[in-house]
Amino acid sequence: MNKKTPYDVIKSRYITEKAQVLGNLHKSESNACVKKCKTPKYVFVVDKKANKVEIAAAVEEIYAESKIKVISVNTINCRQEKKTVRGKKGFKPAYKKAIVTLEAGDSIDENGQDKG
Repeated sequence: MNKKTPYDVIKSRYITEKAQVLGNLHKSESNACVKKCKTPKYVFVVDKKANKVEIAAAVEEIYAESKIKVISVNTINCRQEKKTVRGKKGFKPAYKKAIVTLEAGDSIDENGQDKG
């Protein structure tokens, strides 16, 4: 069986406003609930068949020079969405997201090391 490379498992970083807020929770000190969040979280688009162990290993290998440690991985299967473009009906493809929690003090640099 073919061995998956880390870039086969992790397709790209998923950067939205909500993902940025999730990633910066450990820095903010706006209220008591947010102060409890000491670990940074990052969101990635991953292969549909990848499991949590593969995702954690791939993230640690991709960002090996930063020496990060993955604590947990939560996954979400996103369904396909209906779209209409110029009167034609179609679908956006389904995908899988992974929310990766890192150890306190670790972070992924914002320059974008991932080559998805």
